[in-house]
Amino acid sequence: MAILLLFVCVLGLVLIDVPIAVALGIVAISAMLVSHGVDTLPNLPVVLYNGATNFPLIAIPLFILAGAIMNASGISTRLIAFASALLGFIRGGLAMVSIGTSMFFAEISGSAVADVSALGSILIPAMKQKGYPSAVAAAVMSSAATLAVIIPPSIPMILYAVMAETSVVQMFVAGIVPGLLGGFGLMGMAYWFARRYNLPVEEKLQWSRVKHTFREAFWAFTLPMIILGAIFGGVVTATEGAALAVVAALFIGLVVYRELDLAELKSAMIEGGVQTAVVMLLVATSALLGAYLTEIQAPQALARSVSELTSNKWVVLALLNVLFLVLGMFLHSAAAIILVVPVVMPLVKAVGVDPVHFGLVVTINLGIGQQTPPVASVLMVACSIAKASVWEVSRVNVYFIGVLFAVLLLVTYVPVTGLGLVQLFYR
Repeated sequence: MAILLLFVCVLGLVLIDVPIAVALGIVAISAMLVSHGVDTLPNLPVVLYNGATNFPLIAIPLFILAGAIMNASGISTRLIAFASALLGFIRGGLAMVSIGTSMFFAEISGSAVADVSALGSILIPAMKQKGYPSAVAAAVMSSAATLAVIIPPSIPMILYAVMAETSVVQMFVAGIVPGLLGGFGLMGMAYWFARRYNLPVEEKLQWSRVKHTFREAFWAFTLPMIILGAIFGGVVTATEGAALAVVAALFIGLVVYRELDLAELKSAMIEGGVQTAVVMLLVATSALLGAYLTEIQAPQALARSVSELTSNKWVVLALLNVLFLVLGMFLHSAAAIILVVPVVMPLVKAVGVDPVHFGLVVTINLGIGQQTPPVASVLMVACSIAKASVWEVSRVNVYFIGVLFAVLLLVTYVPVTGLGLVQLFYR
């Protein structure tokens, strides 16, 4: 009952346009004052500070910065050129180029919003120029960008790992197969739309052009190999890998390509700093609420209540899927993870669900939430670039969401889809 009351209070404040981080702080401090009086106030700054200084969280601004450098130094355009040379001979090839480039960009930035902002500004106008309906161009780019939260390194995965006290690296490894399945599934759906709308073939397959664009993009291809190879090989932690990503992107932009646009980089760094500040404030204020809930043992009470109804982990996963799908429609992924994951983890562990498996389920759910109004942060950016109506795009996007939902069901009920590589290398 206490959990429900607190969540209702938070949602009530959010509905009257109070920022989520502020709403969390108000509710947590009010609950502590009612329960324990003013004696608890001196401890609050310490809880806030400890909540926001968790070492793995440093990876978030670093990956955002690496993505900004990548986009400001000509790396993105080289990736698009290579993907176009390789896939342009297929009907609707530009849509496949958008999906393929998004999959690669995801391996650096870890942010779906950064993905759709950086690539969408180039690829959506290009698709429209080739005769793609605005709604189709926006839906392709929006759904493709969501792969950034599944394919490592993923910022929501980092947040989940911190909140659930599990391995960031294992979360990254778990996302590889589902991310690839999602990417190829979206390509299949894009091809169906290409046939339906008789979309054009971009260019003939010319191996000389493929080789030329590959050479141009070679240094860009080394980025994920260096970063993810070092992380998965145990040479560096995820946070150190994020710092390595920044150094490698700077080296390629300044020394190899010599095209780093400092003005664009400055703008991207400011935007990344704002995004990071929002996430860190959310983490800090959620620590207050988490401390209160832990003190009254609310998560344990929730676990006992649900366990009395059912101990079947598949039923519990189905219920949690519904919960996160609904939350994803109204909350950004960071807020949903920070607000809900610490509360439900005792239940997840009680019914025997692997924390890494559950983390993947949460991540894909919230990725789908980025596509479903009213919040739909990634969809809104894509619609803005395409100058298309949200509802018009949503009517097309529902097919691509169907692909992501199929991946969600596969990951949920066939755990080896995500856990296979984790068990092979780490267990």
